[in-house]
Amino acid sequence: MGQTFDVAIIGGGIAGASIAYFLASRRSVILIEREDQPGHHATGRSAAIFIPTYGNRHVRLLTRASTEFLASPPGGFSETPLLTPRGYLRLCTPAQESLLRSQLAEVNEQDPDAEIRGAAFAVEKVPILRRPLIGAAMFVPDAQELDVAALHIGFLRGFGRVGGTLRVSRAVRSVENTAGRWRLDCGEEAFDARVVVNAGGAWVDQIATMSGLPPLGLTPLRRSAALLPAPQEHDIKSWPMVTDLDETYYFKPDAGKLLASPAEETPCEPMDAWVDDMELAEGLQRISDATTLEITRVERCWAGLRTFARDRSPVIGFDRHAPTFFWSAGQGGYGIQTAPAWGQLAADLICEEPSSVLAQTGLTESELNPARFG
Repeated sequence: MGQTFDVAIIGGGIAGASIAYFLASRRSVILIEREDQPGHHATGRSAAIFIPTYGNRHVRLLTRASTEFLASPPGGFSETPLLTPRGYLRLCTPAQESLLRSQLAEVNEQDPDAEIRGAAFAVEKVPILRRPLIGAAMFVPDAQELDVAALHIGFLRGFGRVGGTLRVSRAVRSVENTAGRWRLDCGEEAFDARVVVNAGGAWVDQIATMSGLPPLGLTPLRRSAALLPAPQEHDIKSWPMVTDLDETYYFKPDAGKLLASPAEETPCEPMDAWVDDMELAEGLQRISDATTLEITRVERCWAGLRTFARDRSPVIGFDRHAPTFFWSAGQGGYGIQTAPAWGQLAADLICEEPSSVLAQTGLTESELNPARFG
């Protein structure tokens, strides 16, 4: 006979950890992680940036609802601030200027201080940019550096303080529903739960199939990144994050280095993702073309999987075939910055209680529920 809980959460990344944090004071919860430490995959490979204007409407609303928590977390949650100023600079070519300006009204709904500035402003902010290539730049001052590790650890510690159970190095081998309860076989251990939460990141469809449920067709997309030496003649600490209008690259300061990415979205099977050398090289060349930076050395590189639903919106809610199987999926590249609101909303829905997140954002359950895919 396995240990019995109200809720078993599969996946200890930011999605699973945030739900566990908000749920454990109301239900008995076990958080099951296949790796030897939570956050090994997508969570631990984030660009660590909070951009209120990033993503579609659903993502932006969840981001806005997460802002207060991230700016002023509960006492004892983190020993360091979760957010620190960074800024976000989006560049366009002279031919794209009208397109960039057309986006400003929508952006201002999330950040009224965002503005369109000229090439001179962009080069003043980031002196290595090639001014003749810039038609205009959108500057989002409210973009913040986000301490992903502190946020993730804060969720896990808070979960543990109220009696939550964490198991690492436990790969779920099978999930079976018998007599109204789920049995999760992890080899040397088994766990029983009334509700299963599928927070497995790139593996969510595989977990559904393992549980006897149809997959939703979520797609993991690989994105790579590299750490580059900072240009010696510049003080980069105050530089904003920089990207182009088509999002074919980005770079930003990171602990005295430059974190750079081709910003690619390459479909990939669920796996411990690896860097495609050609894609990385092409992305770094685009950065080199846009700047005076001479990239002669990569200090470290890695890749992660950003998993999207086909409409690129979050998937939060119970499966229409199994009313005690809960999806927390499709975080894409927004899972960190939406985590507080996402975790609170999911916990409320699991407990079948009114959600302040829905009231605050104006979102409805049906907009996010997996049943929208038919």
